[in-house]
Amino acid sequence: MSDMSNPGYARSRTEARAGTSTLLGQVMFLVAIALGFLTAGALIGQDLSQGTALICFLAGFGMLLAQAFAGERFRVGTLAIVWLYAIALLLGLGIGPTINYFLENDGSVITQAAGCTGLIVLGMGAAGYALDKDLSGWMRPLSFLILGLVVVSFVLLIFSSGGNPIISAAIAIVSALLILVDFNYLRKHGTSNDAIWLATGIFVSIVNIFLSLLNIFDR
Repeated sequence: MSDMSNPGYARSRTEARAGTSTLLGQVMFLVAIALGFLTAGALIGQDLSQGTALICFLAGFGMLLAQAFAGERFRVGTLAIVWLYAIALLLGLGIGPTINYFLENDGSVITQAAGCTGLIVLGMGAAGYALDKDLSGWMRPLSFLILGLVVVSFVLLIFSSGGNPIISAAIAIVSALLILVDFNYLRKHGTSNDAIWLATGIFVSIVNIFLSLLNIFDR
């Protein structure tokens, strides 16, 4: 049995907490910069045509899939950081016309969606970080579930007049759960090599929640 009163044990626990805090800071810094690129893209892309915006969004989505399935070079290192910011910029360009539409017609919808997104991320992130239970087993099924929901949302958007509020709500819920799992994984298993892909996952979940709430509140 470990002697928790042993000075060496206490020192190792302190170092582990310090390492986790450092990783949390790295991840959230990457997320903040990615959100900055998203915002810049949205401002630049306000006057893009719907077709061009869709191409940008699909390009960002394709790069996201490449990061997930194309190997470690897209998840660790300088290339991975640049890749994340390129994804954020393309997604921003893709949503630019949508943001412009709301700014011209009802800017309060953006404020409401952004505020609720912030509260959801704060709550789920704090809960995931605080939970002692290891939730890493949820990560893969939730990731495939959100991928399926996003594909369905794309299909409905292309072949119907707009997004489906039920699908939007499902995307928001699953994305919130992924944030819970990501922060739990960060605390339980995270290393410096996990910083970029964790930041990407949290960033994409934030975007999913925000866009889903925009669609819901617009109704």
